[in-house]
Amino acid sequence: MKEGEVVLGIDPGTGRLGWAVLKVVVIDNCKKVEIVDCGLIESKANTPLVDRLELIYRELSEISQKHKPDVLVVEELFFVKNVKTGISVAHARGVVLLLGKINKMEIFQYKPNEIKMSVAGYGHATKEQMQKMIACYIKNCDIKQDDTADAIAVALTYLNRPKYTQTG
Repeated sequence: MKEGEVVLGIDPGTGRLGWAVLKVVVIDNCKKVEIVDCGLIESKANTPLVDRLELIYRELSEISQKHKPDVLVVEELFFVKNVKTGISVAHARGVVLLLGKINKMEIFQYKPNEIKMSVAGYGHATKEQMQKMIACYIKNCDIKQDDTADAIAVALTYLNRPKYTQTG
């Protein structure tokens, strides 16, 4: 974690996309993470896909301009039961990744089980377990929306990563 680093975490989706902006701050000589802003981008079920993607791009562009994140962290598409949903989420991820590239953010992607392992210490943690662990990392964090909590967890995964990768 670098002091002052601003991280944008994304839980992708076309109907509901969770996002969170976290910042590393120093309080009493200790590095801590605080939520700068977070929310949900929602669209109605009958909204055409191209309109949903445009909404995602427009909203995230505004968030990016406002908070100027250094890093973009996105949940990877790992396994989907519904192919149509998976394709839709893949479209949303493409828009998000393009936005990160255009805005010169460093981009990281993590699988759902990696996020759960990083935040909760268990790769199959439940939503409730994840939210409890998020509250341990970030004081006074009372996020009710699952997608927003997931976006916070995605960003925390980047901030929890090992500084150096051990080889051999």
